[in-house]
Amino acid sequence: MADPQGFLKYRERELPRRRSVPVRILDSREVYERRAEDAPALVRQATRCMDCGVPFCHNGCPLGNLIPEWNELTRTQDWAGAIERLHATNNFPEWTGRLCPAPCETACVLGINQPPVTIKNIEQSIADNAWDLGLVHPQVPERLTGSTVAVVGSGPAGLAAAQQLTRAGHTVAVYERDDRIGGLLTYGIPDFKMDRAQVDRRIAQMEAEGTRFRPSVDVGGTGAGALSGDDLRERYDAVVLAVGSTVPRELEAPGRDLGGIHYAMDYLVQANRAVMGQEVPGQILATGKDVVIIGGGDTGSDCLGTATRQGARSVTQIDINPMPSPERPADQPWPTYPKVYRVSTSHEENGERVYATSTVEFLSDGSAGARQVTHLRLVDVDRTSGLAVPIEGTERVVPAQLVLLALGFTGVPAAGLVEQLGVALDARGRILRDESFATSVPGVFAAGDAARGQSLIVWAIAEGRSAASAVDAYLRGETELPAPLLPSTVSVSA
Repeated sequence: MADPQGFLKYRERELPRRRSVPVRILDSREVYERRAEDAPALVRQATRCMDCGVPFCHNGCPLGNLIPEWNELTRTQDWAGAIERLHATNNFPEWTGRLCPAPCETACVLGINQPPVTIKNIEQSIADNAWDLGLVHPQVPERLTGSTVAVVGSGPAGLAAAQQLTRAGHTVAVYERDDRIGGLLTYGIPDFKMDRAQVDRRIAQMEAEGTRFRPSVDVGGTGAGALSGDDLRERYDAVVLAVGSTVPRELEAPGRDLGGIHYAMDYLVQANRAVMGQEVPGQILATGKDVVIIGGGDTGSDCLGTATRQGARSVTQIDINPMPSPERPADQPWPTYPKVYRVSTSHEENGERVYATSTVEFLSDGSAGARQVTHLRLVDVDRTSGLAVPIEGTERVVPAQLVLLALGFTGVPAAGLVEQLGVALDARGRILRDESFATSVPGVFAAGDAARGQSLIVWAIAEGRSAASAVDAYLRGETELPAPLLPSTVSVSA
């Protein structure tokens, strides 16, 4: 039972210290520090949990994390019990504890009239302490079923599905087109948000459990060593497509064909490879340039932090939406996840954020070489009607020798594996599936962003766990694997 007066004794949020900005922008290490003196603060924050009769944080989290239970175990510093309850619903809590925007916290009952419990930080600390104390072990299945499963894609959805199916006794192979396992966790997320070791040790755990990894295999491609959709269906009893949403959203504007304009993910992948010590011929660099990031989301923020570390002369992040309110809007009541003004660690470090602004044209004055972008023409917009209506007299030109498009993604490529397997897509380019995660092709299932559309890491893990349950039932006729959500489940929103 939680301390019934904890939320009265401790009313403020306490988070770990961040390394100072002048120091941390000189390297790519994680921003937050772990210190011994943070432990009492962690206990105080766990004590603030009210052990609600109806804990809405469960509903805010698509994984259904047992948050009040592991908060209480943290309060008593029972790390073995805490990680057991955390692992009961989440395969990779150290990832979500670093990368998830914490919809559980905006659904926290205490958050109605006090700052909510620091659920995300507690989750990360439980996982980190468990690794430090040797409490994380491979869970090898007692017996094998004889069934084989191919998981295509090694992001959080694919890895969650693979781990669950391996533990159920199936023989699972994970295919990844990149040279390292992890998908966007490895090459899309900067190290200053999550150190690569956090991925590597989970991969090692999964290998010890029996999951087989096949990097550098272009499933659906035509190069050397590629596998076709027919190859997968012939070799495996079931296939899980967890290929992510990878078609970048385009910005059609005059001058788009100029050099120096790149998709954000191309830029981030190259930067992450360089941080790992890999050779990156022709790397896109922000050094000494005026950088403009078009897109106001987390990917744009990651670009900002990366450009800062590369020594950009200036960085501007443009958002076509109006500047959000710092407080929860009246039309987005608790426990919904509100659109409020948020400041990431990258925003603390550098750059300017410009709201309600649209790109009119990409320009070149010829000074940077033929066909290279040097400026952007921008205009303020009015979003009152829902459309972006240009405001007369607000056009201006800003310098930009590097432009990064961080506008999100629109689905999966229709060619290649999707075409070979013959799975159906919806109008938004997502893989169609039924309520059992099954696609239009028997034995082929879909999980994560490939079917849901671009979403959060916590949704991807929940999708992978749920798809694994459906695949297990398909192969054995029944399943004991948990399924935290259905394909039709949506987030709590106003």
